[in-house]
Amino acid sequence: MTLTEMGQAAKQAAAELALAGAKKDAALRAIANALENQERKLLDANELDLKLARQSGMRPAMLDRLTLTHERIAGMAKGVRDVAAQEDPIGQVVEGSVRPNGLEIRRVRVPLGVIGIIFEARPNVAADASALCLKAGNAVILRGGKEAIHSNTACAEIMRAAVESAGLPEDCIQLVQDTTHASADAMMNLTGYLDVLIPRGGRGLIRHVTENAHVPVIQTGAGNCHVYVDDSADIDMAANIIYNAKTSRPSVCNAIETILVHQAIAKQALPVIAARLAEKNVELRGCPRTRRILGESVVPAAEEDWETEYDDYILAVRVVDSMEQALAHIAKYSTGHSECIVTNSYDHARLFQQRVDSAAVYVNASTRFTDGGEFGLGAEIGISTQKLHARGPMGVRQLTSTKFLIMGNGQVR
Repeated sequence: MTLTEMGQAAKQAAAELALAGAKKDAALRAIANALENQERKLLDANELDLKLARQSGMRPAMLDRLTLTHERIAGMAKGVRDVAAQEDPIGQVVEGSVRPNGLEIRRVRVPLGVIGIIFEARPNVAADASALCLKAGNAVILRGGKEAIHSNTACAEIMRAAVESAGLPEDCIQLVQDTTHASADAMMNLTGYLDVLIPRGGRGLIRHVTENAHVPVIQTGAGNCHVYVDDSADIDMAANIIYNAKTSRPSVCNAIETILVHQAIAKQALPVIAARLAEKNVELRGCPRTRRILGESVVPAAEEDWETEYDDYILAVRVVDSMEQALAHIAKYSTGHSECIVTNSYDHARLFQQRVDSAAVYVNASTRFTDGGEFGLGAEIGISTQKLHARGPMGVRQLTSTKFLIMGNGQVR
């Protein structure tokens, strides 16, 4: 099937989905059950992807991103059920008024229509994205990376059969089998069929899509995230937060890539922080003052280290003279995803949250919490780093639009 044919099928499915009501939740529950019941099919397909990835020399952190396990499949199923349990946003009245001429005007939530998702080597995205799109009444066309093609194909087959068993068109969910750049470029130009395109992956993918797409795009994912250790910080707290934010899953977008440490606390804090990170053999790339404190084991940081999303056990470290310098560094290099200050100063905490222009701004907590599930949204389709209708973790409501419904009794203008 060509992409145009997929787009036509998706539009037909979306028209039915917009009126599906409770059938959507039945389909979601069927998907969750099918993912669990057909776990072996998913694991076998994933093992083939992993075998090919190891042969190609994929880095360990990226292999972790690609890997499915019993626990992760159970998490996928739980995420789908959580989405099913949410209130249906379609038809909700956002606001309403009665005009002086008697017109009754309501603004209500409606589906976006057909959503395209281009994502990289994370097969759980296929289930998360499909569940959210379905709940919001949208058809979805998935296009994953070649590294996960077998896992994604198995997942899509399972979900399509489950949706059909619940009485909805299987073309509510479609997967592009072609993983070449040509298919991604074609999706970017699928005008008339795609209502919005969401790239979910690294900075290179997102930049390519936003610069070349002729359909509307919601940017997600790129995460050059920072932790700033203030001069009043609890050092042990800072070390624990940094350890978690870097090492719990370094390949995900809410992992940190740079720490900034106030010069007044650097001599005491950096050795404690470095000792924790050494437990996971994190490579440190530091400024000259960092290297004077921690020694020659720290790799000299180059300019590109401040702007790199490593997705690996690598962390850039800079000693700053002041909070103002930390804020200036973040403003220059951040991708607008998630930033954190560790401090015991209420005034500094408030100033940091006011001044930092990112989707999620933390005080004394790990950036790893920037996640739809952790924020109570169920699964997420991605973390939006732009400033349109969706910013931060994107749940069901962020996959809707609105329209005005007007009731009159003969008014003319």
